[in-house]
Amino acid sequence: MPRTPVVGLELSVRGRPATLWLKLEAYGPYGSVKGRTALALWQDVASRVHPDVGIIESTSGNLGLALAGVAAAHRVPFTAVMDPRSSTALVDAVAALGGRVLTVDRPDGAGGYLLNRLARLHEQLAAEPRLVWPDQYANPASPAAHTRETAPELRAQTGEEPTSVLIAVSTGGTLAGFRAYLHAARPAWEVVGVDVTGSAALSGTAGPRLLSGIGASRRSLFLPHGHTPSVRVTPQEAVSACLWLAETTGVAVGGSSGALVAAALHLLRTTGRRRAACLCPDGADRYLESIYRPSWRRRQGLARADVGRGVDVRAVAHLPAGPASAHPRAREPSEPRKEPP
Repeated sequence: MPRTPVVGLELSVRGRPATLWLKLEAYGPYGSVKGRTALALWQDVASRVHPDVGIIESTSGNLGLALAGVAAAHRVPFTAVMDPRSSTALVDAVAALGGRVLTVDRPDGAGGYLLNRLARLHEQLAAEPRLVWPDQYANPASPAAHTRETAPELRAQTGEEPTSVLIAVSTGGTLAGFRAYLHAARPAWEVVGVDVTGSAALSGTAGPRLLSGIGASRRSLFLPHGHTPSVRVTPQEAVSACLWLAETTGVAVGGSSGALVAAALHLLRTTGRRRAACLCPDGADRYLESIYRPSWRRRQGLARADVGRGVDVRAVAHLPAGPASAHPRAREPSEPRKEPP
């Protein structure tokens, strides 16, 4: 599988030099980190898949698109159980690849739709027992893909200096995979789990959530005892970080990536650490009708938060997808981009 690129931001944080690495999974298969998960899940279940019946999965969007692509490549049917928070672009893309989309409209009472998506999925399995559910929520193939591939890639691209590595949490598979790599390979990393307010993925009680692709209505089955260290970010902070990053660097990312950037900037500003890396799950293309649209932000009551206070971007180094170059190509930050209406 081709490596995804890393962008290095050379920062001044309250007058101190710091580096923030962004690993852009939008450049991977199917446009998100879930492309890695989908390939691993398929490899795990392929031998059990009936060619006329196929596979089914519950998804907020990115994994649905990735599995739709994998299923199309292997000429088997795919059913995605999605919800109203799923991007219209992603729903349309799943359908364009031949996927069947079932939409769950009723909230689950725990701040999202996950529990009702799973209930609908189990109804489908009962009606057609030959359907195969890869189960992104519990299948060990998911974290194993990140232990085997994603984490070593990031280490090769960012070097061996002590680094805080920030991972967004939804099913918890990516974070569990990075934690396993940390324990086995012992890089000079601190792996930080990043969740959103209202999520029960790592701890606490589920409540209302706004963003898709991060957080969950229930505890992660991969991380039943949670994870330390971990931080929570508000939707306002995550969205504001997306806008700050696009305006100061020209790099546009999705909502869960914005949560990571907000958490990383806070960490660099308050702890004195010099290096942080964010595994950015997807890009801005899936959020043009929400995060990057002012009218949507106004409807949600999301005023801009000053997530970049005390932080100046000095240079943006675009690194190759392979091991980090000793002489990366650097440029000055771009002019702020105009927002869509």
